[in-house]
Amino acid sequence: MEGIIYFEDGTLYRGKGFGRVGTAVGEMVFNTAITGYQEILTDPSYAGQIITLTYPLIGNYGVNINENESESIFARGVIVRSISKHPSNYMSESTLEDMMQRLGLPGVSDVDTRSITRKIRNEGALKGVISTEISDVKGLEQLLTATTLKEDWMKVVGIQKKCHLPGESFRVALLDLGVKENMIRELQKRQCDIMMFPYGTSLEEIRAYEPDGLLVSNGPGNPETATEGIALIQQLMKEIPVFGICMGHQLLAHAVGGKTYKMKYGHRGGNHGVYDIEQDRAYITSQNHGFAVDADSVKAKDMIITHTNLNDQTVEGMKHKELPVFSVQFHPEGAPGPTDTAHLFDRFVNVMKERSQCH
Repeated sequence: MEGIIYFEDGTLYRGKGFGRVGTAVGEMVFNTAITGYQEILTDPSYAGQIITLTYPLIGNYGVNINENESESIFARGVIVRSISKHPSNYMSESTLEDMMQRLGLPGVSDVDTRSITRKIRNEGALKGVISTEISDVKGLEQLLTATTLKEDWMKVVGIQKKCHLPGESFRVALLDLGVKENMIRELQKRQCDIMMFPYGTSLEEIRAYEPDGLLVSNGPGNPETATEGIALIQQLMKEIPVFGICMGHQLLAHAVGGKTYKMKYGHRGGNHGVYDIEQDRAYITSQNHGFAVDADSVKAKDMIITHTNLNDQTVEGMKHKELPVFSVQFHPEGAPGPTDTAHLFDRFVNVMKERSQCH
C-alpha cells in the first residue's frame, strides 16, 4: 500500500501506507519523544494534526489499552521512518497498526522523517495531507486547498455531559478541554472528589458543585477562541484556587488580561528542559503545544513568571501575586522524569487545604 505526503507548498514525499486506509488533512507537526507513541496518538491535544515522530523505530513495544490517554485517536494521521509489526513487550496486547486500523488512523512509513522535521522547523507548522488511497497529486492539492483547519477543537474533544468521579478529599471542578487520563489519575491518587465539566458549562452549574478548586485541563486549538472558558476562569479565580495545565495555562493568561501567540513549530516531546525560577532547578518535561504566553502581557497583570523554557526562554509557568492561582505550560502528569514535576498536584491540593482552613 502506497503512502503519500503532500505539503501546502507543493513538497511531496512518497512512502508506504499502514494503519487504516484513508486520507487526512491537518496541521503538520513533529514530536521528539523516544517512547510514548500510544499516549501521543490518544492525546486529545493532537486533534486536527498530522504527527511526524522523529524517533526512527515506532511500535516496537506494542500497545496496551491501559496506556491510552483517551478512548479515541484524535490525531488525523502519523508519519514514521519505520513501523514495527512484531512488538516485544510482556504487556503488549496488540500492534500499533492494529490499533490504528481499529480507531481509524492512516499512517505513512518509509520516508525521511529527518527531512520532514527540518522542513517544519525551518518553515513552521504547515498544512498538509497524507493519503494511503489517493496517489493523484492534483486530487490531493485540490483537497488541501478546499479544507480549512479548525481552531476551536477544545469545544468538541472533551466530555459533553458532566461526570462525577467520587473521592474522599477536596472537591475539584475539572474543566475538560481535552483532558488526559493521567491528569485524572494524579488527582485520584490524592483522593480528590472530581466533577468533570464540559466546555460551555455555566458558572452557576460549577458553583452548585461547591468546588474547593478548579483545574483547567490541556486541550487542542487556539486559546483565543475559548471565550466562554476564559470568562469562566475570570469569575472563579476570584473565588477558589485555580490550576491551569497547557491549554489551561494559556486560558489563564487571557483571563487575567494577557495574550498568547502562535509559535513557529511549537514544543512537542518528552525531553524539553524547563527552569524553575523559585526552586533554582531544572526539569525534563513532557510538552505538547503550538501557542505560548506573552511574558510581558501577563507581568503587567499581576502575574509572576515561575518557569521558563531552557531552549527558547518562553513562559512555562506563572502564578498570581495575590490570588491562589497558578499554571504551567508543560505536562506534570506526563512522566518524563518520571515524577519530577508531579509535586505540582500536591501544591494544588495544599492550596485548597490552606483556603479551606481560612474559611
